[in-house]
Amino acid sequence: QMTLVESGGGLARPGGSLRISCAASETIFNINAMGWFRQAPGKERELVAAISARGSTNYTDSVKGRFTISRDNARNTVYLQMNDLKPEDTAVYYCAAANLRHCTTQKLFDYWGQGAAVTVSS
Repeated sequence: QMTLVESGGGLARPGGSLRISCAASETIFNINAMGWFRQAPGKERELVAAISARGSTNYTDSVKGRFTISRDNARNTVYLQMNDLKPEDTAVYYCAAANLRHCTTQKLFDYWGQGAAVTVSS
């Protein structure tokens, strides 16, 4: 059973930056697709970005050019660098892992972190 622990959320001003991290417990991390999802108040959880075991990436349109997902397999860690933050980026961000090498479908992710709150406000 893989456990995922997010860190690095918090408050940022519009136009600012934050980086959130997700540390995984399993050393087989390098064969898992990883994803970052978010859920804003009153909205459904949505995929923000995903990275395959080989490092190919996918982003939802609203964050393209602003957010970057990356992974460090040696540290069993995945990151989400968020730049040019907007108030509409305010949400709880969840890290997820799939027992697949490539995945962008929410229901196929098997393991979930507890979430990290990100608030963008002036």
